[in-house]
Amino acid sequence: MSIILVIAPHPDDEILGCGGTLLRHIAEGNTVHWLIVTCMHEQHGYDHDTIQYRSRQIAQVYKATGFAACHELGLPTTRLDTLPMGDIITALGDVVNAVHPDTLYIPYVDDIHTDHGIVATAAKACSKWFRYPGVRRIYGYETPSETDFSLSPHGSGMPVQRYVDISTYLEKKLEILTLYENELDDFPFPRSRDAIIALAKVRGAAAGCQAAEAFQVIKEIV
Repeated sequence: MSIILVIAPHPDDEILGCGGTLLRHIAEGNTVHWLIVTCMHEQHGYDHDTIQYRSRQIAQVYKATGFAACHELGLPTTRLDTLPMGDIITALGDVVNAVHPDTLYIPYVDDIHTDHGIVATAAKACSKWFRYPGVRRIYGYETPSETDFSLSPHGSGMPVQRYVDISTYLEKKLEILTLYENELDDFPFPRSRDAIIALAKVRGAAAGCQAAEAFQVIKEIV
């Protein structure tokens, strides 16, 4: 069985980007660890009640998914570009060394949100076999409202080489997403139920199933 580490710049990225895939991993007997890179801090303008509300959301999502563990680095949200990249790599690497995953799920490096690109770059540094020998696979996930707005000059979005059939898990993914109610809104907002279903259907149509999630293959040792 596999040990999976999903790296989320912010809570909700993991469910938006690959929630169905993670639920399938768990159902198939694999172990999934959740790493949240950033959090809110009062000194950066977030009030106490908002911070506590977010903590309760994390606890609820953790329970609903069945993740084996939740690791929080506590770095300042929306401010990763103010930190030395070496410090971020070290913090991520410490978790990788503690968890010993064989598979990493990370955000797409060209996402429009600066935090996403920084986390993806730092996570890819944890692919060196001589420092992290257990990591055999790294997949980039697409995050609605971030990947689709990247407007990359190199292409029309994240290149896709891998599809995961989540037909059986889409409804539970949507159910868990409602726990992040303050991050969702009505269609045509990208993080709406309708938009998330539409993306799953489009990916499913490409893969020949009812619903799917799509990934960029960054590293795969077979």
